[in-house]
Amino acid sequence: MVLEKPILIDCRDHLMGRLASIVAKELLAGQKIILVRCEEMVISGSLVRNQTKYAQFRNKRMNTNPRRGPFHFKSPARIVWRTIRGMVHQKTARGQAAIGRLSTFEGIPHPYDKMKRQVIPSALRVLRLKPNRKYTVVKDLANNVGWKHKDLIDSLEDKRRAKSQVYFDKKKASAALAKKAEAAGAGELAEVNKILSLSGYGRSLSGY
Repeated sequence: MVLEKPILIDCRDHLMGRLASIVAKELLAGQKIILVRCEEMVISGSLVRNQTKYAQFRNKRMNTNPRRGPFHFKSPARIVWRTIRGMVHQKTARGQAAIGRLSTFEGIPHPYDKMKRQVIPSALRVLRLKPNRKYTVVKDLANNVGWKHKDLIDSLEDKRRAKSQVYFDKKKASAALAKKAEAAGAGELAEVNKILSLSGYGRSLSGY
């Protein structure tokens, strides 16, 4: 199976474990995957609970020489990457190849800000977590355990959203003008469209 085109996933408001398991399975099947906005991913449970669990996790180290590992990451993208790494049998050649197909990012850097992004419905918090349940945003957890770039990522995302809004407004204006032009020329094109439909062409001339 050859899967050439990478899949770009927007991680905002996805449950980390559910998304990670789906991504791991696709990576093992040979699919290249790019995860953006990892800092907006969520974990079920309150911030205090998840902070306590992460503190216990950070205590796991080599007794004689902690510099040899295990290594505990603080940035959201690496936290997500490490979670997925644990699901692909990374100590085998197949697992190493699979994790090599994965890219994770905070925010949406260039060129991914100009590409179509997807979501995974079966991992969305609004569909999988009851409304009254507490949850933790990964950037808040990372910020509390020592990640120092939360404010920087927030400011870069604000700039990106402003640029996206300008582009979207232009696109809407262009679409409105095209619709107006089609409506204005509908009378002139009626006869031509009739001939085209009789000739077996389903689409009208205004649709090209």
